[in-house]
Amino acid sequence: MLSKVIPAKATLLISEPFMADPNFKRSVILLTEHHSEGTVGYVMNHKSDFLLKDVISDCWDANFQVYLGGPVATDTLHFIHKVPDKIPGGADLGNGLFWGGDFETLKIQINNYNIEEEEIKFFIGYSGWSEEQLDDELAVNSWIVSDKYNPDMIFDDSETDLWKEAIINMGTKYAHIANFPTDPALN
Repeated sequence: MLSKVIPAKATLLISEPFMADPNFKRSVILLTEHHSEGTVGYVMNHKSDFLLKDVISDCWDANFQVYLGGPVATDTLHFIHKVPDKIPGGADLGNGLFWGGDFETLKIQINNYNIEEEEIKFFIGYSGWSEEQLDDELAVNSWIVSDKYNPDMIFDDSETDLWKEAIINMGTKYAHIANFPTDPALN
């Protein structure tokens, strides 16, 4: 059964402020697939210790930050971008965002300095939920679902500011959450 709470791909999942799971603490996840078999997305705001040139040896001068997309398949590399004219073959997520594309063309574009950091984001691994797992997590308020955001914020490189910005974009009902401390004992 497909969740009626999640309107479409390119939807954000914003973690509740006190989520204890270190994989998703203060996370903003962009969903790329949501169907009856499950859901796939990428954590937008957890940096890894790697640059792209550390992960792809033939992109020798690629100083693009690589993010931790999630705890699943951490030996894989994925990307989200907003330049389908430079990287063909990506899945259109809507809202001007694309998932993946022709990898050989991507490497050529990067090595020719034709792609800017604010046009693309790379991820090691992904976040995934089985058929009804995400619905169960939504039922216990682990996530806030949002399709109200500026797509440029996806390419923001600030880990904490992105979470706050996503919360504030939800409107006045949620804005106060952005100032919650990371540890409720400090409140």
